[in-house]
Amino acid sequence: MRVTFLLLLVLSLPSAAPAQIYRWVDAQGSVHFGSQPKPGAEVVEVRPQIIERDEATRSREARSERFFDARRQEQQQATQTARERQAQREQACRQWREELAGLSRGGRYFYTDAKGERVYYSDEEIGAARQQLTGRINAGCG
Repeated sequence: MRVTFLLLLVLSLPSAAPAQIYRWVDAQGSVHFGSQPKPGAEVVEVRPQIIERDEATRSREARSERFFDARRQEQQQATQTARERQAQREQACRQWREELAGLSRGGRYFYTDAKGERVYYSDEEIGAARQQLTGRINAGCG
């Protein structure tokens, strides 16, 4: 297995070498280019193109980059804000459901007034609280 891999690696090395480009002129005077040498073909040196940008172009590119960075930050902030709102909504929904479940269990509910005395809710007040919680859950929690 190892020998086979090494043999394939050695055989593929010549194909990994940079390709040569040849130029020749045929009998009709047409210029041709190819990767295989023909009689009378000369090797063409191909150099990578270097693009020089002037100051105005570099300035535009820098402005564009700043604009896109600012836009990305705005999108990240919007996403974070949406996540926070969603977490607050889920917390409120959990609290409303727990309150509704507590009201549904029954029992006597009261609050303490300014004198420190217990004031018990009537059945109508408990029913109104149930309706209010149900409305909140239906409207805000889906």
